[in-house]
Amino acid sequence: MIYKNPVIKGFYPDPSACFANGRYYLVTSTFQYFPGVALFESEDLVNWEQIGYVLTRENQVELENVPSSGGVFAPTIRYNNGRFYMVTTNDTTHRNFYVYTDDIYGEWSDPVEVDQGGIDPSLYFEDGKTYFLSNGTDDYGENGVTQCEIDIESGKKLSHSKVIWKGSGGRYLESPHTYKINGKYYLMAAEGGTEYGHMITYATADNIWGEYRTADNNPILTNRNKAPYIIQGIGHGDLVEDNRGNRYILSLGFRQIGVWMPYHNLGREVFLTPVRFDSIGRIFGGRDGTTDESYEIPGDLVQKPLPVFTFENTDVKKEWCFLRKPDMNNYELSKERFILHGTDKTLDDIASPTFIAMRQREFNMELSVDLKLSGGEAGVSMYMCEAEHYDIALKRAGNEVRAVLKLNIGGIKHEENSIALEGDTARLIVRADNYCYNFCVKQGDREYYLGQGASKYLTSEVSGGFTGTMTALYAIGGTAEFTDFICAYKE
Repeated sequence: MIYKNPVIKGFYPDPSACFANGRYYLVTSTFQYFPGVALFESEDLVNWEQIGYVLTRENQVELENVPSSGGVFAPTIRYNNGRFYMVTTNDTTHRNFYVYTDDIYGEWSDPVEVDQGGIDPSLYFEDGKTYFLSNGTDDYGENGVTQCEIDIESGKKLSHSKVIWKGSGGRYLESPHTYKINGKYYLMAAEGGTEYGHMITYATADNIWGEYRTADNNPILTNRNKAPYIIQGIGHGDLVEDNRGNRYILSLGFRQIGVWMPYHNLGREVFLTPVRFDSIGRIFGGRDGTTDESYEIPGDLVQKPLPVFTFENTDVKKEWCFLRKPDMNNYELSKERFILHGTDKTLDDIASPTFIAMRQREFNMELSVDLKLSGGEAGVSMYMCEAEHYDIALKRAGNEVRAVLKLNIGGIKHEENSIALEGDTARLIVRADNYCYNFCVKQGDREYYLGQGASKYLTSEVSGGFTGTMTALYAIGGTAEFTDFICAYKE
């Protein structure tokens, strides 16, 4: 079969995967969004279905007043002795913790904290022992990939934290994972920063504590010098093996909006790259050490296209998410309609406005929804963060309802257009391509064009941070009823 990258589209960064009971399970970062840590399942590494989230209770994750790109950083998922473990960092509280479950479709435990700093934690199990890795500072003041042994029941350290590898020389060493292959320990990590210099490197050792020897063929996977090329930022990978004995790296990467336009608005996505080992055990990624747009692999499976997303065929507990610490009393959500009760919190605030969203999955998109407004303001936001978002909304002022387009860039809040409507109901429409979003409002058979916003301003290159553009429904200061939601993509 031939598959195309990315295998999971939209803002799903920092993938980690494990194999259990005949299936693969994958987790990704969620930062300031709740629930935390998206959870996927697959039978073939190519077609992934989101089955929920890991951190679904407020006591599992603290997100109140967390700014964009704070909160839940890179998770790792592992399976050992019939139990799943997910370990991650809340970068805002600077705590590493893990949760566990015996039922991948059920609830996960309360957090178990580990007294080791750094970010991007990982677990390695061997011979009844559990090793905890992160990138940070050890008990002796050294910086690098840091490891300690822990009691997996309590999280208590059973050894000092010790740096076992300082990387191959790139900046921002992160994402350490340990594997044992043919009697040798492989320590894989990311360097160069999760941007255009991103790369995957590794070292090997004969003992879990080292000495780790930096491989002579690093980096094994990077797109930093592959230009002009849409796929960039390849890094932060996890090594997996299929049921045929073939190995792959699941990594993050991003797609530029154009070949000569170094901006990305979809966030960091999940890419799958074949790898091979040579006769002396060195790892090589892809055909030439890079990640391509497509690969041919064994098997006759078919890669599924993106569906048309509606209220009816999506699940609030799977594809949708909220900002920070939502008050669920403000939401009435069903397969027919979403009723949102707005508060005084706005999309510009580092707070929890009435807001429910899905990831934007492709550049070419058409989203539309019917909205009935009883007061205040409500609409659709193409939301990157509190400083950068484009909003098409209905807004009530006295007896008048107006359709408005607001463009928020770099703290500049501009009302681009506004028209008076007949009545309090209209259809909001967003049409997007690689370069811009076009916003329209429709009443009856008449469609009004309100304007556009450039997609390059809803990108990490402008906004900073680690997230991607969301397609959000929101309400402020009144009640809004959304019906007939349709979001379709052209791949």
